[in-house]
Amino acid sequence: MERSEIQKRVKEVVGRVLETDSSEIADDANFVFDLGADSMQSLELVAGFEEEFEVELDEDKALEVQNLDDAVEFIAESLKS
Repeated sequence: MERSEIQKRVKEVVGRVLETDSSEIADDANFVFDLGADSMQSLELVAGFEEEFEVELDEDKALEVQNLDDAVEFIAESLKS
């Protein structure tokens, strides 16, 4: 899967979970500081990524991901394994 497709789908998940317009999410947006995610929403993001990409993510490592670019990279690496 191409990075641009992963990025598009990550933005859709983030928009859905954080109830914001996915087209307005910057590529380097920080989930907490820029988008206002709390700890529960962070867990919902991980679950949303797992569902969207049909992968099981290491939850501890996934929760360390703080911004959209890092999420795209993390998911791209997870899809390779």
